[in-house]
Amino acid sequence: MSLCCCPAAARRFLLTPLFFGRRRHDQVRYSTLHPSPLATARAASPVVASSSFSPSQQRQVSLYVDALLDWNQRMNLTAVTDEDEVMTRHVADSLAVLPSIERAYRAHSVSSSGSGDMEGMRLIDVGSGAGLPGLILAVARPGWKFTLLESMRKRCTFLEHAVEVMGLSNVDILCDRAENVGQSPDFRESFDVAVARAVAELKVLEIKPSILLIAEYCLPLVRVDGLFIAAKGHDPHEEIKSAESAVHKLGASMLEICDVESMGPHGQRTAVVYLKERITPKKYPRHPGTPSKMPL
Repeated sequence: MSLCCCPAAARRFLLTPLFFGRRRHDQVRYSTLHPSPLATARAASPVVASSSFSPSQQRQVSLYVDALLDWNQRMNLTAVTDEDEVMTRHVADSLAVLPSIERAYRAHSVSSSGSGDMEGMRLIDVGSGAGLPGLILAVARPGWKFTLLESMRKRCTFLEHAVEVMGLSNVDILCDRAENVGQSPDFRESFDVAVARAVAELKVLEIKPSILLIAEYCLPLVRVDGLFIAAKGHDPHEEIKSAESAVHKLGASMLEICDVESMGPHGQRTAVVYLKERITPKKYPRHPGTPSKMPL
């Protein structure tokens, strides 16, 4: 086990008229080509501007924030309704885990294969929710390939809309349960990195899944020698200890703990990095609902 300190990182179906109301396809395209003054101002905010984003990337982030706040009036995507808070609690917090991913991947890749090249890397965001951190990371790293895994159809509809509005070509939306996807030959052990941002921001559902639970969702999707990264709070050591046996059963071990100085309201957070060392036994993940009812 190692401990590292990572510097802070700054900051396709459309709305159906019946359910979501009056927003139309032509409105979506107009907003993409002609961002509002509010979106333009937000793109110049310190959170985005200081993240070394290009103007087009800053515009993509602004379009995401606009879409999130708009759709959040019709469905529960986030408890955060203030645009400045979205920038700090969601955008900046998502970007904060990026240095941990890159540093750990490069370090392990160089030591195991002699190459630290990350171009074309496949990353899956498990339990993506409103697209965090997946959509923000997809903006930051256009050369990577992202899959956003989300089980709720309404959220997937939002994600598909956001991908189109943002003009992202490196993102696929997968609407299914992690237990099903982890047993699918098309996805099992096919990703370089699996990420779970283990903070729930839903208005109705305030839960914080433990590493013990999300490891069973994530590790079957990661290739051998790939990484599983859990974005956690400032002190996850008890979780790490309780999950050690389960993680070992799933074919992995902890590689390192990275302190992440997030700009979010909770201050320092932690990225727990696991290395997939062996093929995950075929029986994992178990049937839908079993991991949450009977944790390993």
